[in-house]
Amino acid sequence: MLLQVHLRPELRKQLKTPEKLRFDPPVQFSTYTDSFGNICTRLVAPKGDITFSNRFVIRNSGKPDVMPVKARQADVEDLPDEVMVYLLGSRYCDTDKLATLAWKKFGKIRRGWPLLKAILDYSHERIKFGYPFARADRTAFEGHTERKGVCRDYAHLAITLCRCMNIPARYCTGYLGDIGVPLDPNPMDFSGWFEAYLGGKWHTMDARHNHPRIGRLLMARGRDATDAAISTAFGSAELKRFEIITKEI
Repeated sequence: MLLQVHLRPELRKQLKTPEKLRFDPPVQFSTYTDSFGNICTRLVAPKGDITFSNRFVIRNSGKPDVMPVKARQADVEDLPDEVMVYLLGSRYCDTDKLATLAWKKFGKIRRGWPLLKAILDYSHERIKFGYPFARADRTAFEGHTERKGVCRDYAHLAITLCRCMNIPARYCTGYLGDIGVPLDPNPMDFSGWFEAYLGGKWHTMDARHNHPRIGRLLMARGRDATDAAISTAFGSAELKRFEIITKEI
């Protein structure tokens, strides 16, 4: 199995207690850093049930996401080499199927923040959220067509439309507790959002909530959910129970 359940390395300095990754029954494991800077855990799971858990306390600024309202959009020829991959199609971000639609809907909107905001609003309104709508293999085009999904589907659609309009965008996954917002009665889950490249910087964007949030904790990022999968099993594996607890203390 391959797991991405650690926080991103750049968040370690904010930890008040170290992460405690545990396996029951105990198994040997190793970690490495992938090409996107994510910490990956490798293990061979024994036959039968196995439980993974992680626990930590971290300090957060308490400030909401900052929207890049004055950031300028660079021409493609002026973008750094390392961000070019985030303009290309990927497994769940099928730009070839949405490019024509994107240019028809957004081609006349002023570049930069106005364009990015229009894509956020469209993605937020296009998809209906529901946990029963979750599907592991839904692409951005399918999410746009079916008009339903979960947080990763909002992110994939917005990422794809951004790439079609020459805004580099990448997928993110991590923790997002109900801090500064009304309590959600549904069980907690990991959250999917994305980052857009404007004004020479990456900026956190959330097409599902479409509102600045407090307390995001980034675990992994990449081209789409393939690169930031919480768990990948190379063989048969059944998820029996899943619980996330994120709270302010």
